[in-house]
Amino acid sequence: MSQNIKLEHPRDQITKIISRIYKRGMTTTSGGNISIIDDAGDIWITPSAIDKGSIRPSDIICVKKDGTIIGKHKPSSEFPFHKAIYEERPDIKSVIHAHPPALVSFSIVRQIPNTNIISQARHICGPIGYAKYKLPGSEDLGKVIADEFKKGFKAIIMENHGTVLGGSNLTDAFERFEALEFCARTILYGSQIGTPSYLEDSQIDEFESQNNYMIPEMKSIEYPSDEVEKRIEICKIVQRSCQQGLMISTYGTVSMRWKNNDFLITPTNINRWDINIDDIVQIKKGKREKGKKPSRATWLHQEIYKRNPEVNSIIMTQSPYLMAFGVTKSYLNVRTIPESWIFLQDIQSIKYGSHFKTNTHSKIIENCPTALIIENDSVIITGDKLLQTFDYLEVAEFSAKSIVLGTSLGNMVPINDDQVEELRKKFLA
Repeated sequence: MSQNIKLEHPRDQITKIISRIYKRGMTTTSGGNISIIDDAGDIWITPSAIDKGSIRPSDIICVKKDGTIIGKHKPSSEFPFHKAIYEERPDIKSVIHAHPPALVSFSIVRQIPNTNIISQARHICGPIGYAKYKLPGSEDLGKVIADEFKKGFKAIIMENHGTVLGGSNLTDAFERFEALEFCARTILYGSQIGTPSYLEDSQIDEFESQNNYMIPEMKSIEYPSDEVEKRIEICKIVQRSCQQGLMISTYGTVSMRWKNNDFLITPTNINRWDINIDDIVQIKKGKREKGKKPSRATWLHQEIYKRNPEVNSIIMTQSPYLMAFGVTKSYLNVRTIPESWIFLQDIQSIKYGSHFKTNTHSKIIENCPTALIIENDSVIITGDKLLQTFDYLEVAEFSAKSIVLGTSLGNMVPINDDQVEELRKKFLA
């Protein structure tokens, strides 16, 4: 889990996360609630009937351990199940409840999403519980949810209602929430174009073992102005990717070539939403900045830079519509509109595990394509300027989204070979 947890008042933490959830379309104006229990046993919670799109720290309610309510509003009507969870699970310090569309889809067909759809979600989400329907705001609902948490679950599908998740802090709970909703969306979108396939536990174990590899540390480091500028640029693109739904808290790697084959890269185990320039890791002459853990994909970025001098930036991420193709082994035909083909040409895919250090795949590092999908894992986008690379990512995701949405209308009719040749002569000659 992420390590960049800053000391913030519960009011500020809750306001930031509920705003983030609302802006990403994962709850409605009136739906959802968040709470934190502090060291004194007081519970801080979102208010009832207050617009989630404009909520302020002063709106957050404190329910004291003795039941006294402090604040200018009523606490959320779902306060009883928040309280019940904390009573059953002293290890849980924060709870998120919301009605994100994809997880509600699973809720109303009474299924649990299989988190083995992508590489890291099993570890982040853990096993998923299921709570039978009870009247919202009732003590009965609190009991069935608390009973599921009592079994050890930290993530629950609520029958015909939504989801509730707990964490050791609010960042931990949000990462679990975001990852579970991403799994649900990927499964739903993938099901529109094919049949989703899932990873075996052994494959995920192999993925997680990649954490054990760490390149040596450099003894001293310098931060010239051009290096700092690249750090700032990386942070802006990471945050923009999160805001645009192209990256989630727990997965996404961005790097930029600095000079020669030295480069800067995002760290591992740092929440992508909150990343700052001090978190970025410098890689120089094959060594890492002292005291920092770069992305587990650092070796891969290093090899791409070494063998592809025209590549100066790399984004490796999970976006839901591209991953719909990645989990179904479906071919992503980017001959949708001229822009898509001009920027991306043809997007290949490779098998899961080909990107592991122990199993280097030549398609990734030799003549690295602009875009490449790794099944059940990620998409790799390369380019010259980082903004250009981000643009390629957006174009690829938009293309994938258009195809997924278009399946309800009929079969895609791509730009034909003659039209492609015209594009090649005009834009790529």
